[in-house]
Amino acid sequence: MQVSLSAMTVIDLKAAKKYIQYTANAGFQKIMLDLGLFCSGHALENYGKNTGAVEQEELSICLKRFLEQCGEKTFRIDTMRTPHLAWNTERTDLNDLMFRIAKESIQCCEVAGSRNLIVQPLFSGIDKESVWQENYSYLLELGHLAQQSRICLLLENQCRNMNGHFVRGVCSDVDEVAQWIDALNEALGDEVFGFCLDTAACNLCGQDMGEMVVILEKRLRSVLVRECDGLYESSRLAFTGMNSHGCGMDWAGLICGLRRMEFDGELIVDAHDTLRGFSPLLREQIYPLMKSVADYFVWQIEIERKIKKYSAWILFGAGQMCRNYMACYGRKYPPAFTCDNDAGLWGSFVCGLEVKSPKVLRQIPQDCVVIICNTYYKEIAKQLRDMGVVNIETFNDEYLPRR
Repeated sequence: MQVSLSAMTVIDLKAAKKYIQYTANAGFQKIMLDLGLFCSGHALENYGKNTGAVEQEELSICLKRFLEQCGEKTFRIDTMRTPHLAWNTERTDLNDLMFRIAKESIQCCEVAGSRNLIVQPLFSGIDKESVWQENYSYLLELGHLAQQSRICLLLENQCRNMNGHFVRGVCSDVDEVAQWIDALNEALGDEVFGFCLDTAACNLCGQDMGEMVVILEKRLRSVLVRECDGLYESSRLAFTGMNSHGCGMDWAGLICGLRRMEFDGELIVDAHDTLRGFSPLLREQIYPLMKSVADYFVWQIEIERKIKKYSAWILFGAGQMCRNYMACYGRKYPPAFTCDNDAGLWGSFVCGLEVKSPKVLRQIPQDCVVIICNTYYKEIAKQLRDMGVVNIETFNDEYLPRR
């Protein structure tokens, strides 16, 4: 699995070099270049008016400078995102402009060596009955251009503004969008189209993210991880928000769904609204936290994948986490026994497993894995390495599979 930080976290283009340095210092190796950084929804809304316009030459200069600054830190930019119209846009005359921007975004991908482009489907001024027909011709033409450049176009779920409230918009019905992607790929004779799941859009529409990703299966190439309160669109750091009813986003459902469908795409972290809430003097400290959150997602999603790659298993820990492992994975990946540092437990049994002294681990086969079922991960991992154990994995029961 890959992790990227959205370029939207560069919240001041005039100080882009500083924010790119923060990103590198935090340990990120990839950036998802959201071209909305150079052409905002506000600029699109005012296109052709005296109060604002999309200045192509100026955007090209800014983009070139930004790519050079990323190159200095050897960042990979595997994914870009086209500038997006706001979901509550009042403009119904910009579809030709959006088509031009999408084509130019494909060219930007070629320049940067990006493999994926997240594309907003057309929605403004299109009635529900015509949305597929309008998008089919639009996306098919983009698909031919992307195919020539070996770029994958990722559709993205949208909200629709209805009297000030967000409801499900284009590409929010996953059964329908799966049909869209399959039909477009069949017409092109290749897997040119995939999907990017926007978690904030899911939350605003009250959708079950876990079930959505399972339905999408391998069509899902990336997940835009951003928090909102379920009422208003925002891009906050995951696990930091609660809505007015005291409920947060269903990250557990998303994690379990991605684990179940063995997601191996790209996680894109976007928390630019969280950054804006802090003083510029404190923002540097948020970047390591964003990296920790991203690593946590990867760890949780890949737990079962890492367990299943072995043919023999031993647990370390005889507490509740051991019991939860046995309840969830005991039949699929049955351990031979478990160990514990508490000598008083040696010789007893937990869920049918004998509890043994850690000393026996000095003699286990090289192809056997020891799975730590205890929150003292670092300390136990060091203990195991000092004993010569090669294969060490960690289990966590914070997000158990839904049964």
